[in-house]
Amino acid sequence: MSFTIPRTQKAAIVSTAGAKIQIKTDHPVKTQAELAPGECLVKLECTGVCHTDLHAAIGDWPLAASTPLIGGHEGVGVIVAIGSNTNHSPVKLGDRVGIKWLADSCLNCEHCRKGREQNCPDAKLSGFTVDGTFSQYVVSFVNHVTPIPEGFDSNAAASILCAGVTTYRAVKYSNTSAGDWIVLPGAGGGLGHLAVQYAKTRNLRVIAIDTGAAKKELCLSLGAEAWIDFKECKDVVKEIKAITGGEGAHAAIVTATTGAGYQQAVSYLRAGGTLMAVGLPGSATLDTSIFFCVFKSINIHGSYVGNRQDAVEALDIAARGDVKCHFELKSLADLESTYEGMHNGTVAGRIVLDMTK
Repeated sequence: MSFTIPRTQKAAIVSTAGAKIQIKTDHPVKTQAELAPGECLVKLECTGVCHTDLHAAIGDWPLAASTPLIGGHEGVGVIVAIGSNTNHSPVKLGDRVGIKWLADSCLNCEHCRKGREQNCPDAKLSGFTVDGTFSQYVVSFVNHVTPIPEGFDSNAAASILCAGVTTYRAVKYSNTSAGDWIVLPGAGGGLGHLAVQYAKTRNLRVIAIDTGAAKKELCLSLGAEAWIDFKECKDVVKEIKAITGGEGAHAAIVTATTGAGYQQAVSYLRAGGTLMAVGLPGSATLDTSIFFCVFKSINIHGSYVGNRQDAVEALDIAARGDVKCHFELKSLADLESTYEGMHNGTVAGRIVLDMTK
């Protein structure tokens, strides 16, 4: 099997942090001969857009992205080339695969051996430290691309590769059992609406927190048992306790990218409850009562994306129809307006870009 690889491609590039996005049509494509052992070239069909991409582009995180930057880390496409002298590759030419935030890791350090590949000190991050998926062709790594289940639509699969696996892992490690209450601040957003569904696959009772009629409709249609509009509710903590019979929720997964979603969590969690910290505000701090964290035996767990196995499991659940990403399909030219919608909090669900045009 062989593929014709063009010399140039279309790509969205940010020259420096905060600079305007430039769509270039003459960005070079690596040839097979230029690929290192272990690398593969993927011709993309589509890519999701994540709030992390916005943070990387504007540079408001404590960690700075490499620039010039091609962002994106939720790509689905076909492998069209593999580097020479790649041994024991788990994928082959023609395979449809997904590219995630974690582009590569050493697989041999303590973190990798314990299944925390995302914490590897030598990790490469798609669209942050290496070129990402806002381009028609992307160089990735054979040991970290994820096979897409046969019959699973590429556009539907794209956002599972980050938003899906991130929320799936958070639910998985939230110390909850069937019938427990779980609170999801930011429930109507790209991560949050998937968290609602992954929580429902584990028979959890979901309290969705967000704002706006569109997000309310989405969350309730996905199975949230209760809805709280944080702009209209005068006392979120009191409301959650009332919904849960007075004791509070068993867990909270905060996917919101502001500090406010974190600050209330310890107050509305019941004794022994777990706060899963997922959303990544650029400068906010976790300001809460140490006394009540200890007194209530509260668990606070930072949950950062997921490992390779988490990705396989999250995709499998979605491919079987138990989780569905609600997305709007756009083009690469719409990336800047998509960022504006994310910044203003007006995007319900997820945006996926068609990379074939």
